Amino acid sequence: MNRLFPGSNFRGVKPREHKPYAIPSFCSKPFDSKAFANPYKLAKVYVTGSKVWIVVGIGVAGLLILAETRRRLKKSHVARIQEDFGAFVERFEILPAPQPPPPAARHPLAGLCFAVKDIFDVKEYVTGFGNPDWKKTHDPAIKTAVAVYLLLKNGATCVGKTVMDELSFGITGKNMHYDTPNNPEFLSHIPGGSSSGSAVAVAAGLVDFSLGTDTVGCIRIPAAFCGIFGFRPSHGAVSTIGVLANSQSLDTVGWFARDPSILRRVGHVLLQGSTSELRRSKRFIFADDCFQLSKCPKQKTVQVIKKATENLSGYQQPKHMNVGQYIASNVPSLKGFHEGNGNMQQGVSSLKALSSVMLLLQRYEFKSNHEEWVKTVKPKLGSDISTHVLAAVNSTHENIKSFYKVRTEMRSALNSLLKDEGILVIPTAPDPLKLNSKKTLFSEFHDRALTLLSIAGMSGCCQVTFPLGSHDGLPVSVSFIAAHGADKFLLDAVLDMYSSVQEQVSVASNSVPLPDTDGDMNTSELLKEKGNAAFKGRQWNKAVNFYTEAIKLNSTNATFYSNRAAAYLELGCFQQAEEDCTQAISLDKKNVKAYLRRGTAREMLLYYKEAAHDFKHALVLEPQNKAALQAEKRLRKLAA
Repeated sequence: MNRLFPGSNFRGVKPREHKPYAIPSFCSKPFDSKAFANPYKLAKVYVTGSKVWIVVGIGVAGLLILAETRRRLKKSHVARIQEDFGAFVERFEILPAPQPPPPAARHPLAGLCFAVKDIFDVKEYVTGFGNPDWKKTHDPAIKTAVAVYLLLKNGATCVGKTVMDELSFGITGKNMHYDTPNNPEFLSHIPGGSSSGSAVAVAAGLVDFSLGTDTVGCIRIPAAFCGIFGFRPSHGAVSTIGVLANSQSLDTVGWFARDPSILRRVGHVLLQGSTSELRRSKRFIFADDCFQLSKCPKQKTVQVIKKATENLSGYQQPKHMNVGQYIASNVPSLKGFHEGNGNMQQGVSSLKALSSVMLLLQRYEFKSNHEEWVKTVKPKLGSDISTHVLAAVNSTHENIKSFYKVRTEMRSALNSLLKDEGILVIPTAPDPLKLNSKKTLFSEFHDRALTLLSIAGMSGCCQVTFPLGSHDGLPVSVSFIAAHGADKFLLDAVLDMYSSVQEQVSVASNSVPLPDTDGDMNTSELLKEKGNAAFKGRQWNKAVNFYTEAIKLNSTNATFYSNRAAAYLELGCFQQAEEDCTQAISLDKKNVKAYLRRGTAREMLLYYKEAAHDFKHALVLEPQNKAALQAEKRLRKLAA
């Protein structure tokens, strides 16, 4: 049974007592395995009789010692992973500043503990950047990063550094050197990255909150996948002094928490330059087109937010919009980055172009920051990270100014849309992948995720990931985006509506959809014809309504679903179109139009591999079908 959103843990937990790992006595000195690789060379075997057996005995003993050492090291490593979910690369304890005597106010973060991503400088520790070769070639930090210092100054205790994607260049959370941290809520799925360890430490209750960074989604993705709150502040709102740069025009210091009140308290410490204004009015804007790029249950999600805000004062009636089309109309410099795919709608094309510019900007700045180190050291990198790093280092950019122009126009456009009271609602990310998913699925996931993440990434606006529990065994979250500089306003809004949202989540999870009713076949056919007439008259919404009524009367007719899918495609509702076509195919395996329409829907959703499969199936049924032939050729070019 589908359960919308129950099962999330939002309550704060008491800080756990963190003890440093005991290093086993047999690990106190490095063991030279090469010395025992061929133990028979330890002594010259020019002797006979009992002396030979002594030499052989020494060799066997060496092999046994080596095997036992490896076994214990492996056991110790597994025990560490089980204890902290593989979240930490280094454990230590840095106590906060002393609490001043009364009548001075108590430190705002007193009693809380936190961890930091291994990208932040901590005095006397080497900042590892997620890669052992980086750690070997750099000295310990002489100062602590400003953000970490502020947290310590305000009463929090730092208990260690966490695992991250190498060089902060990934969104899956995988790291070949330190292992992938285990997602505590969804063990078979990736934790998301690049701030994977920081998110896992919070989700597992090992710390009260944690610091990470967000360049192209490194806070938002792991927060969504681990079922916790994650905040990406406005670009430049929190100091990045003492933080290793990936792409300074996109980098932000963000944080995770299970409890929205802690999320807010941390924000009010770090957002020192941001003013907290009393804003009585709040207006939610649902980006309907963005929900097509995720399997997040849109209708129930929208209903939960709407019902939650109905019971609160100061919230205007929600609005709906196509944010992709808005961006296409208000970010003129983006036109030069559109792909030559005439079949792709303007709104989707604009979002994809925006994500392309974001990646180009990231590559350019990463190259400027780290090209010399990469070429000199030639670090050992995971295959996916190596691909990204090499693409950055080998890239050549002719019109760099256009990247920054898109960024400036994007911020202006979002600020004009949201103003002081607007909050844009989008799904945070596509569904998380399983740890053992095929490489092609990771590529498609990457493309769809960046399309959603580029809205706040390229505008520099603040974004919060709001967990809503689980659905079909997968985490569900939405994201709220506010104007640049409206960070405290957004944090206050999250805390304000949290309890009401939780109530509505509970209601939605217990609701049962009404069953379809059987009806008269002649009436359903009549409704289908009315739908066809509306479709020919380009009245897409009207056509959808007629087909829907026909389906209510006869839910076993494949044509009704296929026709409604055609109307949904015209409206840009690609996910609904895909679902209708799947239903039509389940009823009629030879419905060519359903395969063609599902292929189109999947192409729009950036599922290129599945789309190609549908068009091939259509060609099996109709080998001369021109639409299928053209689509297959187009997808081959995209894949290339």
